[in-house]
Amino acid sequence: MEGLIKGLINVALGNNQDEDERPNNPSHSQEEERTRSTWAQVVSGEKEEEEEPQNNVEYGAHHYNQQNPWNRRRKEEDNEGRNEEGGWETVTERPPPPRRRHQQEEDNEGRDQEEGWETVAERPPPPQRRHQKVSMENRHGYKQPPSEQGYSEEVDYGADIEPSAEELSDLSKACSRLWELDLNRLVPGKDYEIDCGEGKKTYQKEDMAQGSLFSWMSDNLFKRPTYSRFSSLLDNYNPNEGSKEVVTSQERQEQAAFIEEISRTAPIKYLYKYLLLKGIIPEHYEGFKRILTGLWFDLYNRGGTSGSSSAFEHVFVGEIKQRGEHEVSGFHNWIQFYLEEAKGKVDYQGYIFPRRRGEIPDSETQLLTIQFEWNGVLKSISSILVGVSPEFEIALFTLCFYLGGEDNYFQLGPYPVNIKCYRLGRDKIGSVFPIAQS
Repeated sequence: MEGLIKGLINVALGNNQDEDERPNNPSHSQEEERTRSTWAQVVSGEKEEEEEPQNNVEYGAHHYNQQNPWNRRRKEEDNEGRNEEGGWETVTERPPPPRRRHQQEEDNEGRDQEEGWETVAERPPPPQRRHQKVSMENRHGYKQPPSEQGYSEEVDYGADIEPSAEELSDLSKACSRLWELDLNRLVPGKDYEIDCGEGKKTYQKEDMAQGSLFSWMSDNLFKRPTYSRFSSLLDNYNPNEGSKEVVTSQERQEQAAFIEEISRTAPIKYLYKYLLLKGIIPEHYEGFKRILTGLWFDLYNRGGTSGSSSAFEHVFVGEIKQRGEHEVSGFHNWIQFYLEEAKGKVDYQGYIFPRRRGEIPDSETQLLTIQFEWNGVLKSISSILVGVSPEFEIALFTLCFYLGGEDNYFQLGPYPVNIKCYRLGRDKIGSVFPIAQS
């Protein structure tokens, strides 16, 4: 009996010893490590080229790994097919992940550029892209016969529009002064709100912004005379580059009314004074208006067809190239972007990463470099000044055309910028647009 009792005690002690040692069992730890490592390989993808390569990726982290063994096997798995949701199938020899998420949750989290599933911790579903209803009733009030047109009251800006000697000798100071004179510029957060979405590089094709760029806009936008008259011009053009434009008498009236309206504002009056003191334009203000009209609205050859384009159409409205690969050219105006986005014709796809790290745009940013599709055609990179008035852009671009070069570097408020200006011959604007500088 005593021996039997001792035997039972030994058995019991042996069992307890096994339980105590089990967590430290090398084979068990290796098996767990293999499971974690294999799942890390499944969820890893490529990383940005500037980052140092890493050997593994934790489950739930948003990182990429270029040197992962999973990438080397992707070609083999291509032959195995994909599941019906488009995600990569896991090969049979791999153990399942420790916590498999529902497929619908993975759909909401997105994919990397190689189409492997990302895992993003606790990311909410992306907002649905919506189109805004834009009230244009006030704009149609400006489509009246010349005898029935009404314009803003003339404002005496006094010495504020007189260029200083320093400004006359330095174009960058003159352009900075124009920024200060833009009294009609919108205020972020008060007059409108934007959502920049996620950033991307120019060559990346995936949509990084599920929502619209413009979240909301003040109802008073098109009660501002220069904004309304500007917007009335935007539907006067055929977007296909190389298509001959037919300008009606109504459209000529809209052009004249726009020039008349902006000529009552501080930026255009400053432009007049500046060009007059430089001896570029005649003394009479009416002659100056005619020069502005011809510079921006006279038609010329683009895309192999005479009378198919103008400076205004290219810079502010945009064109779609028809020869070779279709792409959007021009289109550097935020009002046109807002209106076309509201109609569902523009698909905003994210901002382009700034040249300097840490300068991520937000809802207050007024100089944006973005990517979008217009009528289903890609504009891989475009810079726009958000919220500025039409008269400011006309004055700024005209000043750079007459007195600047191809590159014009200066400061606009808080933004270092290069106004890129291309000429067609000596007297025509081929293109002009801002480029954010580092």
